[in-house]
Amino acid sequence: MTVALDSSLELHPQVAVRPEPFGALAYHYGNRRLIFLKHPDVVSVVKNLDQHATLADTLHACGVDPDRWSSFVSALSSLESSEIVRERATTR
Repeated sequence: MTVALDSSLELHPQVAVRPEPFGALAYHYGNRRLIFLKHPDVVSVVKNLDQHATLADTLHACGVDPDRWSSFVSALSSLESSEIVRERATTR
């Protein structure tokens, strides 16, 4: 699956993020996947997803250059398929 800039995402509640010098480790307690987040900017975005309405808003708030947004969409699409992040449920 590919996430879109207008996606509302969040860190999966069964995921723990541990800071490391290279970025962070994300461990999913449900499926036991361990994912390396290899850049501090990715870590910042992942940790702040639930603070903003959309992925685009999160990228903007984290100071990510718009020229890099496509690489973040790719990275977050991969993280979604690994169940590290998920679509946030919307309440109406």
